Amino acid sequence: QVQLVESGGGLVQAGGSLRLSCAASGRTLTSYAMGWFRQAPGKEREFVAGISRSSSTTLYADSVKDRFTISRDNAKNTVDLQMSSLKPEDTAIYYCAAAETRYISFRYDVRAVDYWGKGTLVTVSS
Repeated sequence: QVQLVESGGGLVQAGGSLRLSCAASGRTLTSYAMGWFRQAPGKEREFVAGISRSSSTTLYADSVKDRFTISRDNAKNTVDLQMSSLKPEDTAIYYCAAAETRYISFRYDVRAVDYWGKGTLVTVSS
């Protein structure tokens, strides 16, 4: 019942910044924990960041902690991921995700995600 569309991906040099945005339609995001995952060629999809329904809790993968910031605006039905100090290993397709839960249940299990966006490509050059 929820459609998620990512935007903001592109090519950036190492050390640069990008801001990804996820726009939802079809239903309000109020009832969903939201997050971002990424998948690089030949690798499994991995958790990047998550935010609870009320924004009271945020979680990050160790690899992006202190560099990425997730935020949400339930009034606008959007979720953003601000990425700074980007590294070549951040190169991946980034996916917006939603789960019908109060908590960020997908932190340790991608199967807990109920809805996925189609992804946006982020390429970080050396």
